[in-house]
Amino acid sequence: MQLKNCILLFFLWISTVALGQPDKLNSNAQVSVITCGPGQDLYASFGHSAFRIQDPAQGIDRVYNYGTFNFNAPNFYYNFAIGRPIFSLSVSKFSDFLYSYQLENRWVKEQLLVLNDEEKNALFTFLERNKRPENRDYKYDYLYDNCSTKIPDVLKEVLGQQLIFEDGDLLTNSSFRDLIRENLQSNSWSSFGIDLALGAVIDRKIKRREEMFIPFKVRDQIATAQLSNKPLLKRERTILEATTKRGGFYFTTSPLFWFALLMVFTVAISYIDITNKVRSRLLDFFLFFITGITGLLIFFLWFLTDHSATAVNLNILWAFPLNLVGCFYLVKKCNQLPLWFDKFLLGLIILLVLALLLWIIGVQSFSPIISIIMTTLAIRYFFLYYHFRKLQRSSI
Repeated sequence: MQLKNCILLFFLWISTVALGQPDKLNSNAQVSVITCGPGQDLYASFGHSAFRIQDPAQGIDRVYNYGTFNFNAPNFYYNFAIGRPIFSLSVSKFSDFLYSYQLENRWVKEQLLVLNDEEKNALFTFLERNKRPENRDYKYDYLYDNCSTKIPDVLKEVLGQQLIFEDGDLLTNSSFRDLIRENLQSNSWSSFGIDLALGAVIDRKIKRREEMFIPFKVRDQIATAQLSNKPLLKRERTILEATTKRGGFYFTTSPLFWFALLMVFTVAISYIDITNKVRSRLLDFFLFFITGITGLLIFFLWFLTDHSATAVNLNILWAFPLNLVGCFYLVKKCNQLPLWFDKFLLGLIILLVLALLLWIIGVQSFSPIISIIMTTLAIRYFFLYYHFRKLQRSSI
């Protein structure tokens, strides 16, 4: 997929270079908003939005796309990791743009806007000025500044106060996380991973205006927007239909299956350990190592990056970073542990209870799969706590 995307971006770049610059649009020119359907890859799961400008008299049929990024840009991967990814406005021929979505089997819909000649040219001038090398780059933000939010932002910038989008509370009282989940397959690794990485800051209830970080919500808002007390939308049409369904789902590859299997395995091993009065060091090492590494990642995303959506991530209560230290004590072939270790285990149990309470009262919504992980950890933590307490009493 990466090779295909690079080839497509190359042709889009070639078509961008080839485009000329007319001074003004003709009166029969059309301005529209393009919405593209979801794709197979995670980055394409939420669709895409762009502007289209057509002026047949001047041979213009262009797409202005704020969702372009360059893998070869200096420090691209570093900037992306620390929450400072740079995206750009690019311009391409509509035929090239459409062909890329045809290859990926994604639908494309167009909303023609009702704009007078002055408004069309104002938008055209704004986009042409914005595509210049000194203006085209911007710091991407997943929730507040992306290819989707650029559509209403640019329209508002050009058309001013006469443009009114629906605002107020959502009828469903949804949060950012709710809208993200709507566009991901439940019980998938991508859905689980995003839930794990994003913090409590995305669980607040949002307004209608804020839902437009999702391209499909921009399309909904364009359909009801008012310009000078008249509908902004002239009509909507489908340009490209998806011909096949998205990929299938196999339960045995899902996170629910594997974490449920881990829980059953942990219960079985803990029962055997109790029966035989032993301890399975490798299981303890695995559980503490995985939760410790996960906790370090959450800590990094929360405190050491500029990602706005990863702050206040309470998953760190069960994925505790210091478990990475504890795992090396647990893997040793000895029955005696530091005197503080039973207190450490008790603290981990308290953190699990706290995470559960914060989930119940709605401070942060965890992935439902986390309940299985927390149950697995609770079983093993209680076993270890009583195992080492018993060893301490017997050594006195």
